[in-house]
Amino acid sequence: MRLTTLLDTINQGGSGPWPAGSPETTDDATVFDDLVQTLVPCRSHDPELWFAERTAEVELAKALCRDCPLRDGCLAGAIERAEPWGVWGGEVFIGGVVVPMKRGRGRPRKNPAA
Repeated sequence: MRLTTLLDTINQGGSGPWPAGSPETTDDATVFDDLVQTLVPCRSHDPELWFAERTAEVELAKALCRDCPLRDGCLAGAIERAEPWGVWGGEVFIGGVVVPMKRGRGRPRKNPAA
C-alpha cells in the first residue's frame, strides 16, 4: 500500500502530533505512527527547524524535504492554504508566497523602498 493512501485514512489537520487512535485501533495507529516517524523528516526532527529564522537552518529544512515521500502533497497543501511562512514541501513561504531563499534578519532590502 502506498504511504499517501495510508495517510489519507487519518484525519490530520496541520502540524503537530498525530491524533490518538480509538482504543480498538491503537495498535495499528502505533505501527503507522512509527512508520511515518521514520519516513517523514518533519516528524523525526525538531519542528522549529521548518520555521527557523537563520538561513542555514532554513536550508537544512529544505534539504531534509528533498527525499520526503509526501513533498508534493505538502507543497500543494501549503499553496492552497497560502501558508504565511515556513518551509513546506521543500520550499520557503513568506507571506503566503513561495520565495527562492529566505533573507536573514537585518539584511537591507533587495529593492529600495518606494
